[in-house]
Amino acid sequence: MTGTLHDDIPILDLQDVGSGDVERETRAAAAIERGLGRYGLVYVKNHGIDPAALDAFYAEFLALTALPEAEKRRWARADLWFQRGYTPPNTEKAVVAGGQPDFKECWFAAPIDVDPVAAELYPEIHPPNVWPEDRPRFRTFYEAIGLALHEAGLALLRACADALALPRETFVDVTRGAPHVTRALKYLPLDAQQCESGVLWGEEHTDFNLLTLLPGGWFLDRDQNRCARPDDRSGLFLRTRGTEGRPGGALVPGTAPPGCIVAQVGQQLEILTGGRLLATPHVITAPKTPGYARTSMAHFVHVHTDTRLFPLPPFQTRETMTAYRPPVLAGTYDIKTLVDIGLAPPEVLSKLGYRHYDRLASVRAGEPR
Repeated sequence: MTGTLHDDIPILDLQDVGSGDVERETRAAAAIERGLGRYGLVYVKNHGIDPAALDAFYAEFLALTALPEAEKRRWARADLWFQRGYTPPNTEKAVVAGGQPDFKECWFAAPIDVDPVAAELYPEIHPPNVWPEDRPRFRTFYEAIGLALHEAGLALLRACADALALPRETFVDVTRGAPHVTRALKYLPLDAQQCESGVLWGEEHTDFNLLTLLPGGWFLDRDQNRCARPDDRSGLFLRTRGTEGRPGGALVPGTAPPGCIVAQVGQQLEILTGGRLLATPHVITAPKTPGYARTSMAHFVHVHTDTRLFPLPPFQTRETMTAYRPPVLAGTYDIKTLVDIGLAPPEVLSKLGYRHYDRLASVRAGEPR
C-alpha cells in the first residue's frame, strides 16, 4: 500500500460533460477511459456536494451512533434485509471474507423515488425509508447529500456513455426507478489484539451496483473527535486493474484530491460493458493503533430491477458472452448478492422462479376418494 495519491488517476470535471464544447467533452471521455477503464476509479470535481453540509451530516450521524445499542436497534429492520434504517455491527460480510463480518455500523436510506411496481415485486429491495423521528436534521442532510451524489452519478454515467461511443442516456435510462441507496457508515474502534492481528474494518470486495460515489469521510480519535489520518496504511484503498507487470493491480488510497470525490465501477457496469469497465475491488483498513474510528458515506447507483444484466450488444464477443453468462435480471442478481453478504436470509433463494410445485398436491388432495 502507498500513502500518497496516485498521480496517474485522472480528475473528471463534471462541467465538461455535456458542455457542447468538443474539447471539454473529449477531455471528459479520456478521463473516463483512463480512470474507470484502467484504474476502476476516477476523481470527480464540480460534483455539487457542499462540504459544510457533509460535515454537518457526519456530526448528526455520529450523535446517533453514540446512542445506546438497544435504542439504535429500534431502527434495525432485518425484515427489510437491512436495506433501510440501522445496521448493527457484525451483520454484513464481504463475499470473500471467509465469514468475518465487517467492523462497522451503518444506516441506509433512499434519496430517490422508486418504481412503485418494482416495489411491489421486490419489497425488501425497494422499502420505504426508516427515520429517527426526533432527529429532523439527520434526515434533511441525508436526503440532500444523497440526491446531490445521485445527480453527480448520472452526469458521470453520461460521461461513461460518451467515452464508450454509446448514446449518452444509455446507462441513465436503466437507472430510472431503481433501488438507489445512500449509506452512512461508522467503522468501529479496535482493541490492541485486533490491531495486532491485522483485522480489517471492511474486507476487500467489489460493489454489486452500477456506480459508487464516495464523498470522503472523517477519522476519529480515542475520544471520538475528528482527527488526521492516524497512519498512511489506514482508510479506503482501491485495487487498480492488473497489468502485465503487476497482474494483481496496485492498491491506491481512496483519498481524493481537495475538492474532489471518488467514483468507482460496480459489478453491474462491468457486466453491461463486458469488462471494458472493471468493478473496483476496495478494502477499508484499520490503524495499527487501537481506539481510532472512521465515519464515511457512499451512494450506490443501481440499474432498475427489470434490467437484463448481460453485455450490451457493442461489447458482445464470444469471450464476453461466455464470461458473463447466463443473463440474469438485476432484481434476481440483487437478491442473490444480499444473501451472499449476509443481509438477506438464505431461504429467500428458494423463492426465485417457480414456487407453486405444491399446487398439484393441493388439487389432488381435493379429489373425491
